[in-house]
Amino acid sequence: MADAKPPLIVHIIYRLGVGGLENGLVNLINKLPENAYRHAIICLTESTDFSQRIGRKDVDIFQLHKQPGQDWRSFYAVYRLLKQLRPAIVHTRNLAAIEYQICALLAGVGYRIHGEHGWDVFDPDGSKIKYQWLRRIIGTIIHRFIPLSRHLQDYLRDRVGIPAHKITRICNGVDTSVFYPAGGERIIPDGCGLALRDKVVIGTVGRMHGVKDQITLVRAFIRSCQQSLEFAAFCRLFLIGDGPLRAEAMDLLAAANLADSVWVPGERSDIPAILRAMDIFVLPSAAEGISNTILEAMASGLPVIATDVGGNPELVADGETGRLVPARDVASLSSALNQLALDEQRRRRFGEAALKRILAEFSIESMVARYQQVYDGQ
Repeated sequence: MADAKPPLIVHIIYRLGVGGLENGLVNLINKLPENAYRHAIICLTESTDFSQRIGRKDVDIFQLHKQPGQDWRSFYAVYRLLKQLRPAIVHTRNLAAIEYQICALLAGVGYRIHGEHGWDVFDPDGSKIKYQWLRRIIGTIIHRFIPLSRHLQDYLRDRVGIPAHKITRICNGVDTSVFYPAGGERIIPDGCGLALRDKVVIGTVGRMHGVKDQITLVRAFIRSCQQSLEFAAFCRLFLIGDGPLRAEAMDLLAAANLADSVWVPGERSDIPAILRAMDIFVLPSAAEGISNTILEAMASGLPVIATDVGGNPELVADGETGRLVPARDVASLSSALNQLALDEQRRRRFGEAALKRILAEFSIESMVARYQQVYDGQ
C-alpha cells in the first residue's frame, strides 16, 4: 500500500541522558532515512533534556522509572508497550537492557537485536561469569549482536560463546559537520573564567563516575604541576561532566592549590565548542568500548591520550595520533601529559593525523549504512 508506514524500531535503553551510547542512538535516529524506519525509545528509568537532540518529531519516548535492582513491574510494562506498539524490530543496548529481550520474544517481535557498547560499572572487564551466562542464555533468542569494538566482538564470541554468524561489529561514526577543528584564535566557552591566552588546555568529557576514572587524570595533572613549574604555568584543565566523582576531583584540586587552574562546569550541551577550545584530549577510563568522545576529539583535530583498554587502541594509534597509557597509572599519564603539553609541534602532528583517520575510517555515513544493512536483514 502506498500509504503504509515504515517499520517501527523500538530501542530499549537504561536512561536517555548524556553519554556515548545515547549519543550514538540519537545520531542513528537522526541520520537513518525517515522513509526507511520509524523509531520509539523505551527508557527503563528516565529521559532527560538530551532527548531534544533528536531531530525527528515522530519519535515517541517512554519513561518507566524502573526501581533499582530487579523491578519485575518494568518487565510487564515493557511487554505491554511492545504489544501496543507492535514493532518490527527491538534493539536493546548493554547489559542493563538485555533481559528485556524476553519481553520482545513474548510480545511476538520478529527481529531482535542487542548492542554491546562498553562495560558496565558492576562488571568493568566482563570477567563475571554470571553476566557471561546471562548473555549466553538470552543470546539464544537474539538474532543479531552488534559490538562496537573488536575487543567486545572477541569477548562475545570467545568468552560468552555467541556464534560468529550472529555478530556484526559496527564502530561508531562521528558527525564532522558538528565536530571539526578550531580555526584561528581560541574561543573561550561561555562561563569559563580561566585566562587561556598562551595556555595549553588539557580536557576530558564524560559522566564523572566509576570506570570513567577522571580522578586518575586529576592526580596526574596535580603530579605534573608539582614536578614542573613550566607545566604548572602553561597548562589548564577542563573536566566536563557531572557525577559522583566531581566533588572528589574538586576537593583534590583545592587541596593542591590548583582550583584556579581548572574549569569544572558540570554537564554541558556545547561539547563541540568546548573541544575546539582544548589542545589535548584525555580519556582516563579504566574500561571502555568504542568511545564517542575520542572520535569527537579526533574529529576536532586534537591529539588524544587514552588508556590502553577496550576499544581505545582501535582508535588511538600510539605515537601517531596520540598516546596510550595503562589504566589507573598516574605516573604514566602524567608523563604523557608532560610530553604533549610541552611540545607544540608534536601536538599539531598528532592532531592532524587524528583528523585524517576520522575522515578515512569513522564517518557517520558509514556507520548509518551498516546499521541499516542489519535492520534490513529482518
